[in-house]
Amino acid sequence: MLTQVAAQGTNVVEAFLVSLSTVALAEIGDRTQLLTLVLAARYRRPWPIVAGIFLATAANHALAGLVGVWFGKYLSPPVLDAIVGVGLLAMAAWTLFPDKPDAETDFRSREAFVATLIAFFITEIGDKTQIATIALAAGYSNLFAVVSGTTLGMLIANVPVAFAGNAFAAKLPMRAIRFAASGLFLVLGLLFAGRAVWMWLGA
Repeated sequence: MLTQVAAQGTNVVEAFLVSLSTVALAEIGDRTQLLTLVLAARYRRPWPIVAGIFLATAANHALAGLVGVWFGKYLSPPVLDAIVGVGLLAMAAWTLFPDKPDAETDFRSREAFVATLIAFFITEIGDKTQIATIALAAGYSNLFAVVSGTTLGMLIANVPVAFAGNAFAAKLPMRAIRFAASGLFLVLGLLFAGRAVWMWLGA
């Protein structure tokens, strides 16, 4: 009995650590890090951004974990690619619009939180970290350990970027960053949408 409990505990720790390290490493140079930088420089509110990242990642990865455990067979690659493509094209358009001047701190904090929550949730759909979460949830029996590990890994990778973006916001060429981010999201969106169309036509 004690041996079985110890083995289960080891499996939980292993699932958590593997999930954490996998996502933290996968996030290096990922599009969500660029999104974090843009949001931090745009709103200059790192804590609401961090809160948005946490909730969006937890929700997205919890759904991904459920997909990996139970519903993976119902989610076809063309549908997933189409959802990702539309989301990224919307992000490309949103990134081009600069902030409207507003001196109300509470409003900007809420705006930063909501924008981060929505943007991260959409951007994470079909991202490599979400795919990794699906695979990890399918491989391990403890959904909570996997999702908590992947969420913490996302925070480890993006929280420093949120604070760095806020600290250096005044020195960053925001117009160039907006166009570069929009261009990246546009290219990725077209690639995903094109791949979805290609798979549908070839089916």
